Amino acid sequence: MKKKYYVYIITNRNNNVLYIGITNNLKRRIYEHREKLISGFSKKYNLKKLVYYESTSDVKSAILREKQLKNWHREWKINLITRFNNGWKDLSDKLWDSEPSSE
Repeated sequence: MKKKYYVYIITNRNNNVLYIGITNNLKRRIYEHREKLISGFSKKYNLKKLVYYESTSDVKSAILREKQLKNWHREWKINLITRFNNGWKDLSDKLWDSEPSSE
């Protein structure tokens, strides 16, 4: 079974702060953000809402994509999220219903 890597964007309740990250286990990582188990930016700004993610089986592609998104202008990031998730709904509930866990 090929490993999956995820590039994701989380935000706060007001959608005014964005965080872009990478992980090989999206369920676990979002849980860590929600429960504030990770010190740093996401904990400081109460970022718990998953609004965007994409996956790949190539770790190098995931790292490059994360760097690319982090360098984008805020407006570009907002447009990407809106195209993927027009209502900026929290997508994390879908993870527990459909995404397989990867360790």
